[in-house]
Amino acid sequence: MINTTPERPTSIGVEDVRDYPMFIDGQWTDSESGKWREVTTPVSRNLVIGRAPDASADDVNRAVQAARRAFPAWRALHFSERQRILAKIADALEARTEEFARLTALDTGNAIRTQARPEATTTVNLFRYFAGVAGEVKGTVLPAGENQLQYTRQEPLGVVGCILPWNSPLMIAGFKLPAALAAGNTLVVKAAEAAPLSLLLLAEVCAEHLPPGVFNVLTGRGSVAGAALVGHPDVDKVSFTGSTEVGKGVARKASERLAHVSLELGGKNPSIVFPDAAEDDDLIGNLLLASRVQRQGQSCTAGSRLFLHTSIYDDVLSRLVDALAEQVVGNPLDEVTDIGAIINATQLESVSQYVTEGLSTAGITAALDGTATPTDADGYYLRPTVFSGADNKWRLSREEIFGPVLVAIPWTTREEVIEMANDSHYGLAAYVWTHNLDDALTTAHALETGWVQVNQGGGQVIGQSYGGYKQSGWGREVSLEGMIAGFTQTKQINVRIAG
Repeated sequence: MINTTPERPTSIGVEDVRDYPMFIDGQWTDSESGKWREVTTPVSRNLVIGRAPDASADDVNRAVQAARRAFPAWRALHFSERQRILAKIADALEARTEEFARLTALDTGNAIRTQARPEATTTVNLFRYFAGVAGEVKGTVLPAGENQLQYTRQEPLGVVGCILPWNSPLMIAGFKLPAALAAGNTLVVKAAEAAPLSLLLLAEVCAEHLPPGVFNVLTGRGSVAGAALVGHPDVDKVSFTGSTEVGKGVARKASERLAHVSLELGGKNPSIVFPDAAEDDDLIGNLLLASRVQRQGQSCTAGSRLFLHTSIYDDVLSRLVDALAEQVVGNPLDEVTDIGAIINATQLESVSQYVTEGLSTAGITAALDGTATPTDADGYYLRPTVFSGADNKWRLSREEIFGPVLVAIPWTTREEVIEMANDSHYGLAAYVWTHNLDDALTTAHALETGWVQVNQGGGQVIGQSYGGYKQSGWGREVSLEGMIAGFTQTKQINVRIAG
């Protein structure tokens, strides 16, 4: 069992270092090799908050075989029983929302008020939603004449391997796990090496309600445990969320054995402001929300390419910069914090290199320099940076930085901004700001992206499909349609009836 009621004199909410075992076949276990890896928190540099097993290929095989054994009985359950179990898990998660929020903040660096608590609440709602639609996994009957009964069944795929990222691991687990379970699959989940603890706490909750083997959680390195999971011959589906480059490797390896694959990958998302939206009272707040700086920019849906019409460019940029400068950066467990910590030193260095390049590029202006005023905290913190004077061809305008960095780009015509917005190998999210219905719908329909918000920085509702075009991924999540397409397969049955 995992205890997450920490009290440590440093006031960052960490108890003494302890071990967090994996969960395989209904049991808490360490790796067969006996090896462990340290888990650190970005809240304070080099602070170890626990250890998790360094899973090997043998551990992956143990988990997969447990899931395979559990599959026939789980698949055979009446949907109402799976529905009841998922609803109980949702209730149990809701009762421990604050515990999950604190652990998420500690594990990922996401600020508890602006990010970690909403993520924990969303996870509850996802389990509740998929419990509610479990009975909708059903086929159709074709009217084929009096002597024929022709119908389809939507059947579960089998063992699903889920590989989760470190930026919002609990919420993204909610995208995948309840949908797969509701459809009748069993699971082997590989937690992110940099942020595994919230997934292990989720396993603790699920253990009270799910039969052994239905839900298994592994920890360790992606290059070892993740690779073994993707390549395992008894894993019927791989559901991956992470970077585009790693996702390509997952797709290649899984395709060697024709396993089902879904990928939710990166984004370099346009946020397009038309002139008539400039005076909206809530524009700046929504642009700030769309930028995802309150998740340290560590979001694949971040509106990091800010396209401002030339007539309102200076005004909107100035107001947004003022709002970003007022954001409180610091300890994610502090309720006053708006922006928490970058996940680790490696990611901070990667983002910082982009910022340094931008600051040294001729013709580019830092409308807001996030490095100018360092934070007082000793963790991996970085204030937002906004670059002006760029065009859509600049490297920082095209590559996913995955940090609190925005590039403002001017435009003059709707056709021009649509062309620039689509000039990307990504296609995950987009934001459009206008009250002109023609501009709004024409732009939204023309954008080559899977998820478009108009006049809002959030707006995603559970039950609406989420996923990308182009190199932002394959498949859809967060919806009934995504569950059926992603976690079931269609069987056609034709019966001749003797007259």
